[in-house]
Amino acid sequence: MSVILQIETATTSCSVALAVDGNVLAFKQINERNIHAEVITLFIEELITNAGLTYDDLDAVAVSCGPGSYTGLRIGVSTAKGLCFALNKPLIAIETLEAMAYAIIGEKVVTVDADTLLCPMIDARRMEVYCALFNTEGVKVRATAADIIDEHSFKEFLSSHKVLFFGDGADKCEAALGGNANAKFLPGFVNSATYLTQKAAERFNNQEFEDVAYFEPYYLKDFIAGKKAL
Repeated sequence: MSVILQIETATTSCSVALAVDGNVLAFKQINERNIHAEVITLFIEELITNAGLTYDDLDAVAVSCGPGSYTGLRIGVSTAKGLCFALNKPLIAIETLEAMAYAIIGEKVVTVDADTLLCPMIDARRMEVYCALFNTEGVKVRATAADIIDEHSFKEFLSSHKVLFFGDGADKCEAALGGNANAKFLPGFVNSATYLTQKAAERFNNQEFEDVAYFEPYYLKDFIAGKKAL
């Protein structure tokens, strides 16, 4: 039996889940900005206690590793690494956009045609988003990138496929892309640690672990501090 603690803090959602043998046992989350550092350890403690487990019962810790919010990623990854160091447990890292794609593929939060392409999007300020394209088998067909969205974005894909755009970066893109009949949008999508479950179980079974000492989040872009208000 494998017990994996899963952590998702790459977006506005702070989410923690416990999975046993690839099935979610329990999860807790809140979708609110700038609260991750306050609640993440409380969520973890509550889940483990309510499940009748101890920290020693964990077999691994899986974390959503980016791209996404610089601060959110630091909180999630540092929490995961701290637990792995303290408990001598392996660390599993899963790209955030990949986990989002598996919300559609595995969790089936919405049904799509087999030839539809999936485009998870994470807000990266103004009209820029972090995004990638996946087919419905989970294969990445366009690399992860930070894109500034306009009416020409994804033109080569939209000419031949329906593309489902979702995530907290998708809403602001609908005005630019919504005129294309092949552009579909899933409103209200919220990231969750439960979406890490399938890939976390696969990587645990394949012993695909990170070097806890040297692992860093996948920021994609350098951090840019906002200007302090006068």
